[in-house]
Amino acid sequence: MSSLLLPLHAAVPMKSQAGERFSEFYDKWICQLDVYLQQLLNVSKETAVIPTEADKQALVSKLTTHYKEYYTVKWAAAHEDVLAFYCPVWLSKLENAYSWLTGWKPSMIFGMVESMRRTRVLPGGTGLGSGLAELTEEQVRKIGQLRVKIKLEEERVEREMERQQVAMADRKIVELVRMARRIRNEQVVDGLVAVAVKGMLAGLERVMKAADCVRLKTLKGVLDVLNPSQSLDFLAGTCMLQIQLRKWGQRRDSQKGGLVTPELHNNLIF
Repeated sequence: MSSLLLPLHAAVPMKSQAGERFSEFYDKWICQLDVYLQQLLNVSKETAVIPTEADKQALVSKLTTHYKEYYTVKWAAAHEDVLAFYCPVWLSKLENAYSWLTGWKPSMIFGMVESMRRTRVLPGGTGLGSGLAELTEEQVRKIGQLRVKIKLEEERVEREMERQQVAMADRKIVELVRMARRIRNEQVVDGLVAVAVKGMLAGLERVMKAADCVRLKTLKGVLDVLNPSQSLDFLAGTCMLQIQLRKWGQRRDSQKGGLVTPELHNNLIF
């Protein structure tokens, strides 16, 4: 087996320029997300000038464009080194623990919407959040239908990921392992391994993109149901959760090695 592992590591380096570039991009992207969050919170505090529906929609568009930029850059970097996104060094251990196929699990959004409906306001006592408490029966019905559809799509992606993992021990790979033990010519083995690994990485890239598409479909689906004011509340909640989870994770990584206590786990729920 050791003779096979050496070519695998040679074909897929642990560090890559694509991963390093994305790490730099992600830091800047999160900072800009925080800027947009402050703009969302400022909307609720503004008393002199009441924002119009057009103003609110413009801010929603800024945030959706920001999320689209993230996935555009992510897919380009993953095409160079998809493995970097399955073990991302730019995330804290806490963030990685809650990751689902290189990102957040879409079903999480529906739990957040329900939590915001019950609490009526966002964490921190901001004025945002009451909009989701005023969802109509029709809106609740549509979000419920979307939730069922997204769950099915999640399961489809998970089955594909399972298929990719099982394929790691299919007949061709097993034959390659045996061949690597018998053949002394490393160049021949390296070439065969490179072909096999290329196919594996292509499959992982497809799974990652499929998962990302479900994430984008979830965001778009919920926003299509909400009005501009409710959309601001919803986006403020998603931004705040992502930013706070990152801050908690980074703090624990630096202080206690990223261990998650029961108290912190409970605080993740709105």
